[in-house]
Amino acid sequence: MTGTTYKTYDELPMFINVPALSKLFGISQSSCYELMHEKDFPSLRIGSRIVVPRDKLIEWIEARVGQ
Repeated sequence: MTGTTYKTYDELPMFINVPALSKLFGISQSSCYELMHEKDFPSLRIGSRIVVPRDKLIEWIEARVGQ
């Protein structure tokens, strides 16, 4: 993930982990974990990992743009 820059939604991986989400949003990893525990945030637990499905993240962002 280091050095990776995404220019479009299509370039994002199918599942986004905390370090990638932190870089994408420009916030700390601890803030990402807080966000992932919000009731309406589309996070998914796979074993001990928490990831965000790309398509659900896009929907979540688009639902909040312009609010």
